[in-house]
Formats: sequence, C-alpha cells, structure tokens
Amino acid sequence: MDLYDILKERRSVRKYKPDPVPEDKLKRILEAGRLAPSWANKQCWRFIVVQDEKKKAQLAASMPDSNPAQKAVGETAPVVIVLCADPEASGKQDGKDYYLLDAGLAMQQLMLAAHAEGLGTCWIAWFDEAQVRKACTVPPEYRVVALTPLGSPEKQPSPRPRKDLSEITYSEEWGRLAGY
Repeated sequence: MDLYDILKERRSVRKYKPDPVPEDKLKRILEAGRLAPSWANKQCWRFIVVQDEKKKAQLAASMPDSNPAQKAVGETAPVVIVLCADPEASGKQDGKDYYLLDAGLAMQQLMLAAHAEGLGTCWIAWFDEAQVRKACTVPPEYRVVALTPLGSPEKQPSPRPRKDLSEITYSEEWGRLAGY
C-alpha cells in the first residue's frame, strides 16, 4: 500500500469485528511505533498491549460515558494499546515538553502501520489517567499519553472534512497565504 494512500484513507475506527489480531501483524505494528523519531533519539515511549477482557473493561471504565470510543475499548476491539512516556527521558526546551511529541510520533506511526495491515485504530486521550495507571501498573515516572483500540474494522468510516491546504499554509510569515 502506498504511503500517500495510507495517509488519505486512515480513519478513526470505533466499531470492531471480534476477530483476533494476528501476532505477526501486531508485532509489525509495534515495530513501526518503535522506529519513530524522538528528541535526541531518547525513545521515551512504552507500549502496553492489553488483550485481557477484564483489563479492557477497566480501561473503558476510565473513560466518560460520553466518550464515543468507550465501547470499542471495553467491548469490541480485541486489543487496546496504552501509550506511556517518561517526561524526564525526553527533552524540554523553552517550556516545551517533547515527550508528548515523541509519544505522538510513535503512536502515529503505529496507527499508520495498523491501517497498512488492514486494521483500525482510534487515538484516545479522554480518560482518567490515574485509573489507567492503576489498571496497567504504570510506574510513577511515566505518563499515560493515549490509548488506541486495535482490530479489524466492522466498517470503514467515511472521510472527515479537512481544511484545504491553502487555508493552513503561509509563505515566509504568518498570515501571508502560500497559495498551495
């Protein structure tokens, strides 16, 4: 699958088939996350692969009932990946904590790889971190950054509207539209 097709076609999936994720696919997906760039190559992220039904229910319980991904995490996705990162193991400059960017890059690569493997994901950041931390015994020096369900999509969601490149790209300085 072409990278640009993957970028165009990837969608947030919230409904999954009960089919298990083959171990070889899961390993390739995690490997894609592992290969992400990071501040000074610190690789501050860690992935927790959750397949146990009780633990997935605990993760779902950490989310508000109004979170549309709650059912995917607790009931339909065969796998949930918990993304953690150590803020001290990454860089900080000018008040910017780079562990969030590092972790985000790892998760993005993981999610794109999942799509290339024919699987769905959904970036989730709306949860009670303390509950996730407890459920997965995350050490105190790590932050829980995000979760993603992982599995075969029940259906492929339709594309979401995106802003035109001409609306978000400036030339040389803020406000001077580039015209791309």
